Amino acid sequence: MTRITTLEQLDALYQPAPAPASITKVARAMTPQYRKLIETSPFAALATVGPEGVDCSPRGDRAGFVRIQDDRTLLMPDRRGNNRIDSLRNIVRDPRCAFLFLIPGSGTTMRVNGRAHLSVDPDLLTSFAVEDKAPRTVIVLEIDELYFQCARAILRSELWNPARHVDPASLPTPGEILASMTDNQVGGDSYDKAWPERAKASMW
Repeated sequence: MTRITTLEQLDALYQPAPAPASITKVARAMTPQYRKLIETSPFAALATVGPEGVDCSPRGDRAGFVRIQDDRTLLMPDRRGNNRIDSLRNIVRDPRCAFLFLIPGSGTTMRVNGRAHLSVDPDLLTSFAVEDKAPRTVIVLEIDELYFQCARAILRSELWNPARHVDPASLPTPGEILASMTDNQVGGDSYDKAWPERAKASMW
């Protein structure tokens, strides 16, 4: 395999240079248009980095779940999950962090890069409560830069095209995956059957 090993090789391969629109779209603080994109999104990928490497975690909630505190700060509640807390462990040790927002039906995505810390301020946690259940932490992202991404990836993937949706029955279930990895000690059909009620009871 032939590798690219220098920035000069990489730059020579990707010509012509970025068009003005690719550069001028970058903002250092919130704009009214970028605010609208973030407030409309119900889903974001959270990217972090730590001593063990990088991590990317899906985060979803009601539209606008990431709160814009001010023009340089975003707040993301950490809702209930599996308690692996890989992303949170990374943030405690390395503040570098990024959000990638998706908006159902739109090809435009929104990227935010910055530095994060975790807050357990009681009033802040309470302000994010849903059904009287507050998150245990809130991710506070100090924005370094933010910008939209063009729609090519969404268009190529036909992500929002119902005709391209995959039948879940054609995929391995979580229970099947766990069972195959643990010689049927974990997971299985009972795991899958219990999941809907388990998720409902632990959504927030």
